Amino acid sequence: MDGIHVDMPVRHDWALDEIEALFDRPFMDLLARAHAVHASNHDPNAVQVSTLLSIKTGGCPEDCAYCPQAQRYHTGVEAQKLMGVDDVLERARAAKAAGATRFCMGAAWRGPRDRDIPKVAAMVREVKALGMETCATLGLLGEGHAQQLKDAGLDYYNHNLDTSPDYYGEIIHTREFGDRLDTLRDIRAAGLKTCCGGIVGMGETRAQRAGLLQALANLPEHPQSVPINQLVRVPGTPLEHTKELDPFEFVRTIAVARIVMPKSIVRLSAGRQQMSDELQALCFFAGAGSIFMGEKLLTTGNPDVEHDHALFRRLDLHPMQIEADAHEAGTVHANVPKTANADVDA
Repeated sequence: MDGIHVDMPVRHDWALDEIEALFDRPFMDLLARAHAVHASNHDPNAVQVSTLLSIKTGGCPEDCAYCPQAQRYHTGVEAQKLMGVDDVLERARAAKAAGATRFCMGAAWRGPRDRDIPKVAAMVREVKALGMETCATLGLLGEGHAQQLKDAGLDYYNHNLDTSPDYYGEIIHTREFGDRLDTLRDIRAAGLKTCCGGIVGMGETRAQRAGLLQALANLPEHPQSVPINQLVRVPGTPLEHTKELDPFEFVRTIAVARIVMPKSIVRLSAGRQQMSDELQALCFFAGAGSIFMGEKLLTTGNPDVEHDHALFRRLDLHPMQIEADAHEAGTVHANVPKTANADVDA
C-alpha cells in the first residue's frame, strides 16, 4: 500500500444506504480503501495509547444492558466511592511509564453532582501536570460542568452514542438518545474535544451498525476519537448470551468508520482481550489508530502491557507521542506521510 493515498472529504451528510454500501463491499476491497484513507490522514504505523481508570466503580442507576456496573444487575461488581487524587495520580504515573500519552478517568454515574466536579477537576489538573492528555467519562453533565472541567485542563470528554438511534431503545431505557446528543453539544460548546463511538455485537443488524456510524459521522463535528467497542458478554448482564459477532464483521466496522470519519482517530477499544493478535493486526490495517493499554477497561479485562508492547514490535508499530511544545494543548504527533495523493475507486 506504500504510495497509494486518497483524499477523503470530511462530510456530515452521509446517507444510510451509502454507508451500507461500504459495508457490502468485498472485504479486501474495503480494507484497501480504508487503509488508503488512513495513510492519507495519519501515520499508519503509529498508534495513540491511552489508559482508562475507573475512578468511581459500580452502583450506577442506569440500565445499559451491556454494563456490569449497573446496580440492578448481579455481576459481582461492588459499588465503591470516588478515588482520592493521590491514588489516581499514582496510576497515571504508572500509565505514563508504560507508554500511555492519554489518561482517561471514568465514573459510574448517571451524571456527576455539583460537589463531584471540583474533585474530578483536581484529578485532571494533577494528571495534566504530568504532561499527559486528559479525558473523562462521567455521564450526563449538568450546567457549567463541561466548562469547569475544561478550565481544569481536561482535553477530551468521552460520551458514546452506544448504538444506532433505532436500536438504542433495545439497549437503554433510563436515558434517551437525544440526551447523549445534548451532552455532546455542551461538550463541544465548552471547547472540549469529543471521544464518541459505540459498541457492536449487541444483537444489532449490519444496517444498525451502519446507522451508528451514520449518527457519528453526521454530528456537527466529527469526534476527534472514535472508540469502536466489541461487546464483552459479562455474566449477569442482559446481553451475556448474545451471539458473538463475526470477527471480520468487526473489522468491517473499523474500516467503514475510518472511511466516513477520515480525520478522526479510530480506537480499537473494549473486547481486545478476546481478539487474536492477527485480528488486531487487521484492525490496525483497516484504520484503527488507538488502543487502551492496561490490565482493565473500567471493570472488564484488557491485554496486559507487555503483550501490547510485544505486539507493537511484531507489527513494527510505535506509540504516538505528545508534541513537547504542545502537550498543554493536548495534541499528538504522528508523522503523517507527505506523499502524493492518488485517486482510489470509491
